Amino acid sequence: MANIRAFIQETITYQLIIMFLNHIREFCETFGDIAYRFIQVLKYLFSFQINRKQLIEQASRFAVDSLPITLSIVSLTAIILAMQVAPEMVKQGGKDYIGLLVALTMVREIGVIMSGFAIISMIGSSQASELATMRVTEQIDAMNALRVSPFKYLFLPRVLAGFIMMPFVVIIATTTGILAGGLTAMSAAKDVTWLCYISSVWQGLYIRDINIMLLKAACFGGAISLVSSSCGYDAKGGARGVGIATTKAVVWSFVTIVIIDAIFAAAFYF
Repeated sequence: MANIRAFIQETITYQLIIMFLNHIREFCETFGDIAYRFIQVLKYLFSFQINRKQLIEQASRFAVDSLPITLSIVSLTAIILAMQVAPEMVKQGGKDYIGLLVALTMVREIGVIMSGFAIISMIGSSQASELATMRVTEQIDAMNALRVSPFKYLFLPRVLAGFIMMPFVVIIATTTGILAGGLTAMSAAKDVTWLCYISSVWQGLYIRDINIMLLKAACFGGAISLVSSSCGYDAKGGARGVGIATTKAVVWSFVTIVIIDAIFAAAFYF
């Protein structure tokens, strides 16, 4: 019996199953920790214990510092989309719908999700590494010893700044992407004028779509900051632990915003 058990444990199938179960367990533990910290953040938020200086600093970092890379990624995505779509739409006699297609795609999905990816790669990873460094150098332990809540001074300003500033970043990035798509469509396809493109943008784009985009962006911003800060807060093991925490923050932030995106799609468009 022991030999059979040892043989099974050495098989690739068994090891894959164990690895999958470990990932499920890690996900549940991480989700539970994030939920608990979110409750702590809400407690300090509703009691108006907000450090305004920290909030302004994190808001500037979240929006201003990340804007160049966000605009670049979203604009290039819109340019690629227009490059591929515009010639085919003209061939099918749909040149009057190119702006509508690009605008709907950018507002409903690409603008906010690509902005989220850009924010994760720049701001989320930075927040995780910052808190991870504070953890491994025992600065967070010192805060706890002095009875200073890390959730009040570290989590709340970051989460609130992400929730407030992400919609503004998405508005600017999406608008830039739509305009970049229009310029590309004019260059990639004949008979597509600027007036034709701009007129078609508003044919099927409604205020409801914009409101959903802004609400989704706010959820993305808060979730990215919360997940990144939480992963950094749990770091251990010196410099190697900082690297692991940063990688974990990026991966879990990607997973989180995709799940949130799926929830919004099912709730509003399914």
